[in-house]
Amino acid sequence: MATPLTDQEKRKQISIRGIVGVENVAELKQGFNRHLHFTLVKDRNVATPRDYYFALAHTVRDHLVGRWIRTQQFYYEADPKRVYYLSLEFYMGRALQNTMINLGLQNASGVGYGGSGRDGRRSCFLDSMATLGLAAYGYGIRYEYGIFNQKIKDGWQFEEADDWLRYGNPWEKARPEFMLPVHFYGRVEEEDGKEPKWVNTQVVLAMPYDTPIPGYMNNTVNTMRLWSARAPNDFNLRDFNVGDYIQAVLDRNLAENISRVLYPNDNFFEGKELRLKQEYFVVAATLQDVIRRFKTSKKNCSGPLSFDSFPDKVAIQLNDTHPAMAIPELMRIFVDIEKLDWDTAWNITKQTFAYTNHTVLPEALERWPVELMERLLPRHLQIIYRINQIHLDHIASLFPDDMDRIRRMSLIEEEGGKRVNMAHLCIVGSHKVNGVAEIHSDIIKRDVFRDFSELEPEKFQNKTNGITPRRWLLLCNPGLADLIAEAIGEDYVKDLNHLQKLNDLVDYDTFIRDVAKVKQDNKLKFAQYLEKVYNVDINPASMFDVHVKRIHEYKRQLLNCLHVITMYNRIKRGPIKPFVPRTVIIGGKAAPGYHMAKMIIKLITSVADVVNNDPVIGRKLKVIYLENYRVSLAEKVIPATDLSEQISTAGTEASGTGNMKFMLNGALTIGTMDGANVEMAEEAGEENLFIFGMRVEDVAEMDKEGYDALQYYESLPELKQAVDQIKSGYFSPKQPEMFSDIINMLFHHDRFKVFADYESYVKCQERVSALYKDQREWTRVVIKNIAASGKFSSDRSIKEYATEIWGVEPTDLKIPPPSEPLINIIT
Repeated sequence: MATPLTDQEKRKQISIRGIVGVENVAELKQGFNRHLHFTLVKDRNVATPRDYYFALAHTVRDHLVGRWIRTQQFYYEADPKRVYYLSLEFYMGRALQNTMINLGLQNASGVGYGGSGRDGRRSCFLDSMATLGLAAYGYGIRYEYGIFNQKIKDGWQFEEADDWLRYGNPWEKARPEFMLPVHFYGRVEEEDGKEPKWVNTQVVLAMPYDTPIPGYMNNTVNTMRLWSARAPNDFNLRDFNVGDYIQAVLDRNLAENISRVLYPNDNFFEGKELRLKQEYFVVAATLQDVIRRFKTSKKNCSGPLSFDSFPDKVAIQLNDTHPAMAIPELMRIFVDIEKLDWDTAWNITKQTFAYTNHTVLPEALERWPVELMERLLPRHLQIIYRINQIHLDHIASLFPDDMDRIRRMSLIEEEGGKRVNMAHLCIVGSHKVNGVAEIHSDIIKRDVFRDFSELEPEKFQNKTNGITPRRWLLLCNPGLADLIAEAIGEDYVKDLNHLQKLNDLVDYDTFIRDVAKVKQDNKLKFAQYLEKVYNVDINPASMFDVHVKRIHEYKRQLLNCLHVITMYNRIKRGPIKPFVPRTVIIGGKAAPGYHMAKMIIKLITSVADVVNNDPVIGRKLKVIYLENYRVSLAEKVIPATDLSEQISTAGTEASGTGNMKFMLNGALTIGTMDGANVEMAEEAGEENLFIFGMRVEDVAEMDKEGYDALQYYESLPELKQAVDQIKSGYFSPKQPEMFSDIINMLFHHDRFKVFADYESYVKCQERVSALYKDQREWTRVVIKNIAASGKFSSDRSIKEYATEIWGVEPTDLKIPPPSEPLINIIT
């Protein structure tokens, strides 16, 4: 292990969490005071903590601006291929600490800021793109209201609007000069011999807001551009007489509703018109921007414009099917506006797009009613029909007598009303399709999109998800980050594979003790937070058993709940028997309209009320439901976790990234062979995870034979007892029938087979408790897991996307520092 540094050496060293220097401190203080005074118009007597946060955020942004402008200048001069990452679920989160870490300012500020405002998600992928020096842009919608805030009242979930922009956003820069029109409705005029014209449309304006995305300790600052809907000044005025002017102005809200609220992602597709409007709005604005940037590139400014080079300069990644309308929209631009012939336009379009699939659940796949699309986007429906006709003619030429295959592969589904299958559109219109974990990509090829993968096997790839170690280690777990840096050096932050060196320390008693101490410190801190917020006595020596993710039947929070009831019953049966104490922490939001998920929350909170108030149980077992689980809460709970629950039914979770975050932060995983768990077991060794339950092939076999929940209920006494307690009202004495819907589902409609994995899960949990009793051995396994987590960096994911899909190479950009003179260019 490294020799400890002297105090003098520590002062000289560039810390892993920031550049420590007198100049930086003085400069930050000066900027902070200036912004407090001139930007926020406050002095120290009246300033609030939020004012201090905003003053510091503006100060940090000042350090970004020169790099940000120079990065765009560099891209203009070098004209590299640009990558555009389209997602409907970028929404702004807390950026202060992440930005300070990437700029090397964290220690200079001397603050541990909790921050304020939106606790959203800044993409790990955007962070990695900037760190790797890719000319990349994130595009999405600037939602006025993000994902709802969850309130738990009497054990029930209630939703509150998340007005995250109420106090402004110090990171964004509005760009009204780049406002763009987006068209809806209207009709298509077709004259003999002429291209169809989309006319009489309703226009909504898309106003861009730019947010800087800094790379880690380099001069690259990329851009995330989010669109906000604005009504044009003449919106509806032409349709009203003078007396209705007021109503016309009020109706502007109808246009601006497009960017009002983020739809909760509940893995269930609802064909709402507003959602389709959002999907088209973001792609229409983005593609205008992409084409403007292509046309004004240095090469195209100095010579004749040709779209032949478009795929050499533009890569567009469709994150799920939500931005799928980009495919017919780019075709509309090329054919209707730029006057390219169909075949040329289609060839360019296919080479430009790539599609990432994120789910195998059939109810989550988007299928838009043809009638809705015809009304909202009539020209695009025509284009989709033509794409489909050419596609089906090709299939028919290869399989002339296979009408069933032609029906299965069509972009238009006929059963139960005509619908456009957006996943099929994405596959046909893209040159590459990928899943997000090896097992998920195999299922896509073997089952979900089998016909397509048989036709074009070379089109399908895997790109296992990853997480940024900047946010998910340096920021949230500085104690562990510094310990690792002392042991193996700081290079691991940019190349997480260096963590493998920790395997050399797995038997060093000093290192084992240090890792255990960091975990215990994090647990003490989180225990204090829980006691303060939930008023429950927490035993910090207990195992922190954590299950945090969206509430959904396939994620099987019910299986965890049955285990909690089983542990409770065991303690009640033998109160003086040895028991490894546990604090079970469950959290996550249920989609507002998802009745079963809300009932699951109510059941967990009801069980918690009984467990936490039973004097026989005492400190042996506590159950906490984390209200309003979000990124800022994840940053608290993940470093404090001992056991990470990743227990979805095999074959249902595409990848998961929470599993990776827990692994990197020193938690052990109990899980099924699903999603990225499979690769985590490959990297760390299956013996170093707690794997249980059916495999994908077992689930498939059970689906063939039929799943009989009653058989498990009758043959497993502890399962029967737990289910009977739920059924009889043991946890809901005032309303014994409260959980009848859950019981009915578990016995008659459980697609995710909770009872089938119960016995294996409970036995696996016994192995967990046995190992936890031996803290030295537990910590050795923790170190092995941390050492094996290098694969799960988003830097690795993005390198694979870059070289194998986008056709770009990561670069260490030699962007000049921002001290040199600036020139003006359009970005």
